[in-house]
Amino acid sequence: MSATARGRVLLSVTGFNPHRWYELLSKEREVVLEPEPLDDPSIEYAVLWKQKRGILSKLPNLKVIFSIGAGVDHILADDLLPDVPIVRVVADNLSEHMREYIAWRVLDHHRQGMLYRSQQRQKIWHDARQVLAKEVAVGIMGFGHLGRQAAEMLLPFGFRINGWSRRPQEMAGISCYSGEEGLTPFLNATDILVVLLPLTPQTDGIVNRSLLSKLRKDGPLGGPCLINAGRGRLQRDDEILKALDEGILKEASLDVFEQEPLARTSPLWNHPRVFITPHAAATSYAEHLAGPMLTQMDTFERGEPLRNVVDRATGY
Repeated sequence: MSATARGRVLLSVTGFNPHRWYELLSKEREVVLEPEPLDDPSIEYAVLWKQKRGILSKLPNLKVIFSIGAGVDHILADDLLPDVPIVRVVADNLSEHMREYIAWRVLDHHRQGMLYRSQQRQKIWHDARQVLAKEVAVGIMGFGHLGRQAAEMLLPFGFRINGWSRRPQEMAGISCYSGEEGLTPFLNATDILVVLLPLTPQTDGIVNRSLLSKLRKDGPLGGPCLINAGRGRLQRDDEILKALDEGILKEASLDVFEQEPLARTSPLWNHPRVFITPHAAATSYAEHLAGPMLTQMDTFERGEPLRNVVDRATGY
């Protein structure tokens, strides 16, 4: 079947260069960067990142929406969104990048990387006391696909791993907590908090001073550490700064922020106990993701079920 005989694909991405996506998707489908006219009946699929509000609402034959990122809050924010399935991206390379990032940042906090970088700048030769990984508890908040992948990466180092999710989960070697009743015990038992939650109305701003104050205070690292590689609006930047300055939090590694790019005037840039990366923990590359999207379009047209469909009630 020719590309033009099958459903066309709308490509609408903000913050990504669309040309590589266009090139790869066009190998098998006819792709339009913007629908003209807006009621184009030939468009059956949409590949999106932070699309314009209402851009999909007049497409009469739209059948499936694909997100080019693991999060879908940018899609659900459109109050004119049509009622069709939304597919979130799940790809091996994204999982690999994320678990590498988490392992890197956990080990850096564990092995006192910030302290030694500071000492290097000051030309200080001082061997700080180092604890064993088995003495440190890493808590993964958001124990879905990426959270479980991160746990598998960390277990061989000997860390004690806690996992928290909205619904009960089980995994060998992991202390699992769930629901509101399990959140405080999870935090109380955690030295390094890794945040991998989706952004929903319930999680917006959840990483605040109140939550951080419940992390284990008498742990072996001399204070709890935060790693947020989830979504920027999960956290309140100013409350993280307060927690650091008040001694509630020892250190923070932040890959995401309330507003991106992070403003040059933000005090987070120059804080001595904050490590910043530019939303780079797991970047969506077209070379890895376009193929699985095209495959799902083909299998959907053969009557097979879609994979990784978002539950709109939960937002993930």
